[in-house]
Amino acid sequence: MRHSVKDVLACLVLLCAAGMASAAPYVPASDAQILERLPFKPNDPIAREMSRMRAELQRNPHDVDAAVRLASRYYGLVSEEGDPRYLGYAQAALAPWWDMPSPPIEVQVLRASLAQFRHDFDGALVDLTKVLERDPGHHQARLLRATIHIVQARYRDAKTDCNSLSSTPDDFIAIGCKAMVDGLTGRSADAYQVLTAAFKNHPGAASNEKLWVLTRLAEISQRQGRMDIAEVHFKQALALGITDTFLLAAYSDFLLDQNRPAEVVTLLRDQTPSDGLLLRLVFAERALNLPAAKQRETTLAARFTAAQMRGDTVHQQEEARFTLHVRNDPKNALMLAQENWKVQREPRDARIFLEAALALKDTAAAKPVLQWLEDSHIEDALLISLARQLNGARK
Repeated sequence: MRHSVKDVLACLVLLCAAGMASAAPYVPASDAQILERLPFKPNDPIAREMSRMRAELQRNPHDVDAAVRLASRYYGLVSEEGDPRYLGYAQAALAPWWDMPSPPIEVQVLRASLAQFRHDFDGALVDLTKVLERDPGHHQARLLRATIHIVQARYRDAKTDCNSLSSTPDDFIAIGCKAMVDGLTGRSADAYQVLTAAFKNHPGAASNEKLWVLTRLAEISQRQGRMDIAEVHFKQALALGITDTFLLAAYSDFLLDQNRPAEVVTLLRDQTPSDGLLLRLVFAERALNLPAAKQRETTLAARFTAAQMRGDTVHQQEEARFTLHVRNDPKNALMLAQENWKVQREPRDARIFLEAALALKDTAAAKPVLQWLEDSHIEDALLISLARQLNGARK
């Protein structure tokens, strides 16, 4: 079973959303064990869909196509609902093949997808490389590997994978992949222009594809300092009516930077299962001195403590922000940001690293990020401003 363009772009959305969910996923002993724990209402259309798919798999637990369909749907729900338990449900659906060195290709791609969401990027890359050795034309594996390279700032490797997509009929995917790299390596104007043209040239694109492109356009515009344009794209993405934790987090950060916390409260008041979104809600309610802020702060602190006890490092970037801006503890925030930087190196990871180092006036500690800024040639007005402040600081 090969994946559609929708599935390919879904892997990009989920990789961006990694870290936005709450607790580490629970892996049930069997697919049957999870049925009573699903957070659905009986009359929910998603509940009916999932019930049908589970029943299909239960009729033949070794039907790999049915298992992949169910696991893929669970995986997609992580972005929609922000509930990490779906990752465990996805793994349970794939249990008969999970520990195989070379499982069916679509199982191996999903195993890599789940691994990257848990920040096991090395494990994900091993699986994806094996998939591409078996099937060099597998679009989803190629794109997911490219995106992991982007997250870890291996832009040359990412560009190689993106270029390999150019020979496929899904040029929209190849364009988006290369634009992601260009947007982070000194060619943001070109990336914006190319993505805009691709968006216009694909009016029949699926809603989730449009969501992905509009969010990238918003991010590029924001990094360029074109806030009015960024807001247009954010609102276009929201108008699609797709619940997406990464989009909500990105737009909330935008609003917070624009000193518009009341809008964040309205946007996120029903999104508290996600740690990432709860963090933004805490920021907003604290800015407004709302009574609920303290309780939400306590809840989030408990979640971070529980994650530490489990050895879960998925949330280090979010926890670093909480530690710096809520707990006012720049020393520990910097430690968290440093550990996070070892795993992922995106602009949001760089930002908290620089903010924590600046709070301590510790220019030396920020050297890895400062070097990344120089090497990547990224055009990000905020990061460049933070770097300049830091270079002018004295410990």
